Amino acid sequence: MLWFTLATTTPAALLLAAGMLGGVWPLLALIYLTAFTLAVDLLVQGAAARRKSNGEFPVGEGLAVFLGLAHFPLLLIAVYAISGAGGFGWAERLACFLGFGIFFGQVSNPNAHELIHKQARWPRRLGMLIYTSLLFGHHTSAHTRVHHVWVATPHDPNSPRRGESFYRFWPRAWVGSFVEGLRAENALRARATRRAQPWTHPYIVYVGGALAACGIAGVLFGPAGLAALITVTGYAQMQLLVSDYVQHYGLTRAVSDSGKPEPVSSAHSWNAPHFFSSALMLNAPRHSDHHMHPLRSYPSLRLDADTMPTLPRSLPAMGALALWPPLWRRVMDPRVAALRAPRD
Repeated sequence: MLWFTLATTTPAALLLAAGMLGGVWPLLALIYLTAFTLAVDLLVQGAAARRKSNGEFPVGEGLAVFLGLAHFPLLLIAVYAISGAGGFGWAERLACFLGFGIFFGQVSNPNAHELIHKQARWPRRLGMLIYTSLLFGHHTSAHTRVHHVWVATPHDPNSPRRGESFYRFWPRAWVGSFVEGLRAENALRARATRRAQPWTHPYIVYVGGALAACGIAGVLFGPAGLAALITVTGYAQMQLLVSDYVQHYGLTRAVSDSGKPEPVSSAHSWNAPHFFSSALMLNAPRHSDHHMHPLRSYPSLRLDADTMPTLPRSLPAMGALALWPPLWRRVMDPRVAALRAPRD
């Protein structure tokens, strides 16, 4: 519990100070989420490997709920600071934009992801509301009803193809997940034995909630507030999609003549064993085990670097590399080819 709690709540506290006080706090929050996290990953990784630790962090749902509830005031403070309502200078506002954006993309996103996989209704709704406040509510349906069913097949818009740049994948995944999630929800409602009322459709909540969030930002902070909300949530969405891109790049599942894909295995996701960024992202880099056991809570996710495809750097570092397609392909395409060689 200690490492998960420290890794995730420390940037939340730094960002709270950044959004309310400005000054040096936005820079400190940004440094924590970037340089400090990278440094700890580099320093701790070797030690963990020597003692053959699997890096398990004992923690319950309390932290996930706390982070979920803290997300909403932090988002409001982010819009306040970035819009200029706090009276900060441009350098402070830029640092706030980057810091809050990284937090929403690398902490709020994996936390909401954890919550939407819960079996209890109210944690799932909390996760849905987090995604909705990030103007990305449809991910709730697309991730659970499309991505987990069709991952690593052409039917999944969030599975990138080998050779596909992130900049081609980004719009394809955004639009495709919206459309396929809607199609999956419509099909589910059509199969229901009792006819559901139109206003109970999840997409009403996703779109209506996004419009409500935009309206609140506009009313409280004017056009600059609306612009701040759209840009900082857009940055967070980009990080969510770059995580999908990195964690599934080039990996494919065999599909039978009947159209049914082979069972999901450890070979269908990329993983990262790095200590601190895994704690920060609630073990999201242990992606193979999550796909094989979607209901397994994040502290219990397992990692076997000997049998699971492993990234050469941490997930945040590889996300940054994905923004440079030639370098990305130079690093990753040979690794994809080596994994696929026995099957090709």
